[in-house]
Amino acid sequence: MRNPATTAALAESAELVLPWLPPQDLTAAASSCRTLRAAASAVTARRAADAARGLEPLPVPFHNAVDSKPYAYFLYTPFSLTGPSSTRAQPWGCSRDGPPEPTWPRPNLDGFPSAVCGCACSAEECGGPECACADEEADAGSSGSEAGMGSLRECGDECACGPSCGNRRTQRGVTVRLRVVRHLQKGWGLHAAEAIGRGLFVCEYAGEFLTTEEARRRQRLYDELASAGKLSPALIVIREHLPSGKACLRVNIDATKVGNVARFINHSCDGGNLRPVLVRSSDSLLPRLCFFAARDIVEGEELTFSYGDARLRPKGLPCFCGSSVCSGVLPSEET
Repeated sequence: MRNPATTAALAESAELVLPWLPPQDLTAAASSCRTLRAAASAVTARRAADAARGLEPLPVPFHNAVDSKPYAYFLYTPFSLTGPSSTRAQPWGCSRDGPPEPTWPRPNLDGFPSAVCGCACSAEECGGPECACADEEADAGSSGSEAGMGSLRECGDECACGPSCGNRRTQRGVTVRLRVVRHLQKGWGLHAAEAIGRGLFVCEYAGEFLTTEEARRRQRLYDELASAGKLSPALIVIREHLPSGKACLRVNIDATKVGNVARFINHSCDGGNLRPVLVRSSDSLLPRLCFFAARDIVEGEELTFSYGDARLRPKGLPCFCGSSVCSGVLPSEET
């Protein structure tokens, strides 16, 4: 029989080490002895309780009544990062998680274009109707009153105001209750855990900002793995045509390995209940992709949007959205 002091020391060490392990290593550790099995079980339960790892204002739990998978493993970031990411490990499932880390100000995107500075308003004026960052069509741009992708301007890190500014509606993290639900055919999906009113901000699509070359390299790999059922990729390509019509801005965000809760939002051929909006801050030329409720959403409803009108491939991945206009195949495009 193991000495009680030894058992206590092992349990304490397990609390420090096990949260850093990916699922396969956590399972291997659990098979070694009873103490580690109990510690691994506790880590798994805490992971299933919050996909956001305490990095959002509200927890986002997993719910699975389909199979034995308690959670989906990935590295979490509340905001997009330059890629390829240097993040190799991240603790998840600690027993003494601290309060959520602030999602503002956002990190400097080294290597990507940015504006010189923010607006010239004082802290008291910033975010008001006279603020240079204010968007005159903010309500129309974020409420989902029009089809397609909207646009919105917000204050940035160089502005005098703080995170409570009314013109930073997408910069406070996930403030509506959500849950990640397992589906028999679609895999994981993001659901509303409370009623969400039309026009409310739901979440940002966060991941790794990629160059076009890197995005194409990863997409080729992801296509092979996805066709074999070994991966559910979450790489999104945004193309915004400039006013001249002669060029377009391309932004690649990959949430496959490093992302946030938006990576679980599934496609719907009817456009879904979320409206994608490109949000620009005053000090950055690179937009962020954010989602607003396109209509009133009831508690328990799955959150979806259209992945785009890209060409359909006969051998593409099957679509299980269930809408009356479902094409049967997920949209896809050459990146």
